[in-house]
Amino acid sequence: MLLLLIKRFFAKSGSTKAAERPHPSPESIVERIRSGEAGLRDTFIADYRPYIAKVTSKFCKRYIDPEKDDEFSIAMIAFNEAIEQFSPASGRSFLGFAETVVRRRLIDHLRKEQRHRMSVPISAFEKPEEEESAVNPVEVSMAIEQYEQERQREQLQFEIEAFSKHLKTYDITFADLADKSPKHTDSRSTLYRIGRLVASDEELFAMLEAKRKLPVKELLDICGVSRKTIERNRKFIIAAALIVNGNFPHLQAYLKLPEYLPLQGAKEEEVAEGVGS
Repeated sequence: MLLLLIKRFFAKSGSTKAAERPHPSPESIVERIRSGEAGLRDTFIADYRPYIAKVTSKFCKRYIDPEKDDEFSIAMIAFNEAIEQFSPASGRSFLGFAETVVRRRLIDHLRKEQRHRMSVPISAFEKPEEEESAVNPVEVSMAIEQYEQERQREQLQFEIEAFSKHLKTYDITFADLADKSPKHTDSRSTLYRIGRLVASDEELFAMLEAKRKLPVKELLDICGVSRKTIERNRKFIIAAALIVNGNFPHLQAYLKLPEYLPLQGAKEEEVAEGVGS
């Protein structure tokens, strides 16, 4: 249901294909990293933050906040360790191997913690060795594509669920956004651009986070649209700003706009008929 609502929110033709566009396999990227390709390691780890968060949350059986929870930091270190330890000759998928390393490091972490903080025994988290190589991208090329697409969909779904919880702190639901999203592409683009403006301005975004309200007065001075437009579409603008400034790489991919898209690209009366208060 949330996936359908987010599609209605973005309402962009071909937007679902962005998450399924072919990507280099994780195994090939790891090989390039091990060959010394500068800067690729950091990019690779950053791209897989949602995957790492999902694995960590699944292990801990609760939502893991990448910005606050120690378990995520431990998982990130373990993912980097997996890059160093992975052997392409093993015939295993890198992500399956990385998940194993992450789980083992988290088990080690839990063993060091006080026993009374554990809600379930350590053994409940451990997997038999035969489960660690469920996917073999080396043997079946089609399996690579299918596995990668499934991973992308899972990460997108995970982001949507996390973003939905974040929206609730602003008293906004996906239903609010989906039901009254502007029908015109230019109108949506204008609102996305205003949201990106809020996200990129530290003072404006700080005001948004502190008051859980859109800084309408300050926006009027710089965005070139009417108060009516901003107020009627405040939920849409807030949602766009939170996506741009959050840890939501897949959702951010839906918001990629031309760098110099004019804010006045849509007719004022069309934009004004957006998400109501």
